[in-house]
Amino acid sequence: MTVNTSSRVRRAPALAAIVLAVGGCLAAGAASAQATMPAATPASGAKVAHADSSFLKDAAEANFAEINAANIAVTKGSSADVKSFAQKMIDQHKQADSDLQSLAVAKGVKLPADASMMQKGKLKVLEQRDGTSFDHHYAEGQVSAHKDAVKLFTKASTDAKDADVKAWAVKMLPTLQQHLQDAQALEKTTRAADKKK
Repeated sequence: MTVNTSSRVRRAPALAAIVLAVGGCLAAGAASAQATMPAATPASGAKVAHADSSFLKDAAEANFAEINAANIAVTKGSSADVKSFAQKMIDQHKQADSDLQSLAVAKGVKLPADASMMQKGKLKVLEQRDGTSFDHHYAEGQVSAHKDAVKLFTKASTDAKDADVKAWAVKMLPTLQQHLQDAQALEKTTRAADKKK
């Protein structure tokens, strides 16, 4: 049997031309489709507004700062009132942090793993104090921190876009307001004790 190689040779360029033409049309079609189709966006079911996300992150840093300061106060505090208040801060802020972590996971928000650099700096200054001076400065710091927290949560309780974020802020606000009142009372007693020394 003889094979006509010349007809195969003649068909190869023609076949290659057809493949190139079809490939070119497909590529052009794909490019056209990409140009006219909107870019894919991630599912937004769990996403929250930037302000809500920022609130959750600020709340996480505040919780860490409160727990860290309270851990120092439980050890270094010289008065039973300071130690008792500090233990309450540990218990209640750990519970708040647990609720916050669950909320953040549900909303797809990655929270910081520690207090802010500024908060850590304040803790370092606090650690340098002892006795009644420590007690008074811890209490002063608690007043300041809880004023900031009440302001932060008050804003979120009215302005948060996400219903769950808003509900959590509303739920936490009375506890933080009570912490502020307790801290203010503690600040007065520790200031008096510090002046006596």
